[in-house]
Amino acid sequence: MIYVHYLEQSRALRVIWLLEALKLEYEVIHYARDPKTWGAPSSLTAIHPLGKSPIIVDGEQTVTESGAIIEYLIDTYDHERRFRPESGQALLDYRYWLHAAEGSFMMWLVMRLIFIKSGEKVPFLLRPLIRSFLDKVDKLVIEPRLTTFFRYIDDFLGQHMWFAGEQLSGADFQMIVILLMADTRADLSPYPNIRRYIAQATQLDSYQQAMQKIPA
Repeated sequence: MIYVHYLEQSRALRVIWLLEALKLEYEVIHYARDPKTWGAPSSLTAIHPLGKSPIIVDGEQTVTESGAIIEYLIDTYDHERRFRPESGQALLDYRYWLHAAEGSFMMWLVMRLIFIKSGEKVPFLLRPLIRSFLDKVDKLVIEPRLTTFFRYIDDFLGQHMWFAGEQLSGADFQMIVILLMADTRADLSPYPNIRRYIAQATQLDSYQQAMQKIPA
């Protein structure tokens, strides 16, 4: 049995979706965030000192970091090699998107979320001033970078069905969370290929089954 340690509002969906696609038995263990710090509770840091989610425990193996978990599950259980290309450009694309998701794209989405949260927590009388400052930083720093990323992703998906060619792969399990988060924090209407991709991925049976396993 594989145990998925799931911190609320984390990016563990990608791991649960892969587990569904691999048709493996697993159990989701849910953790609520600390209401003051919005961090992990001590019960999760007992599983891994950093308290990051997702974490999986598979027998004696404890694996954290989404990309590492995806590679571990594919290496260990994808005996038919359905979710990783064997060679060529598709394999290079697979590796790039698997790592670019967190290494390049996620930081700017998280920064935007921090700005939104920060603007909500300042004293009421200071809120317009702080909000104006944060909006300017967003416009000058965050928005241009997100726009560059979205254009790049949209152009790529205009030429590829999935992120590693014509077949679903580990790169898609990693990237879908990025694009779903982007859809809530940015205007994706100018990017038809991204919107096509999100609809295509979220309509898969394995994705729908994964969504049913995520704690409300």
